Amino acid sequence: MEENPGMAHKIVLNNRNLGNLTGILDVISFDENSIVLDTDMGLLTIKGKDLHVNRLSLEKGEIDIEGRTDSLVYSAGGGAKSGESFFAKLFK
Repeated sequence: MEENPGMAHKIVLNNRNLGNLTGILDVISFDENSIVLDTDMGLLTIKGKDLHVNRLSLEKGEIDIEGRTDSLVYSAGGGAKSGESFFAKLFK
């Protein structure tokens, strides 16, 4: 996917159940308890219960999620500025 420097990273979370996120570069992994996203601002891990991806558009950099959100945690690495894929970093 081509990087779009004008894409804003934004999180909207309604009642800890419905989320809309922009500035998404890739989905690294997801299951019912966690979703790991590569964003313009680095890796974002969302933890919770009964998490589901309702809509994903990597072309627009958007994702809609549903389920109880317990935490949102950013970590170094990933993001538009890293220039290295998740798997390349993993296997160093």
